[in-house]
Amino acid sequence: MVSIDKIKIAASLLLVALGVTGFYLVPTDQGVVRSLPVVLSLALAGFVLWFSGPGRAFVDYARDSIKEAQKVVFPTRKETWQMTGVVFLFVGVLSLFMWGVDSGLTWVFYDLILGRG
Repeated sequence: MVSIDKIKIAASLLLVALGVTGFYLVPTDQGVVRSLPVVLSLALAGFVLWFSGPGRAFVDYARDSIKEAQKVVFPTRKETWQMTGVVFLFVGVLSLFMWGVDSGLTWVFYDLILGRG
């Protein structure tokens, strides 16, 4: 990372810290005015980061993410119900299997080995 980018990142962090400090300096009964320093500092920090190398890389990443999200093909209503049915069927079969294993192990340990039946 170039040193100018480090300075820009440090400046944006300082802006956010000043905004949070401004939030706590304004009295609590002034809600909208109290949140104004935080909003302004975040906007200014975003503006400073926009012109840094990592900021541009993040914007490119966000654009690519949006493009990829637009390529997603969601299942139809019928496919959704079918997959939900398969999941419920699998859960039912698995629960019966686990119950059978638990009952079998209980019978083996308590009845056969320990003789407490």
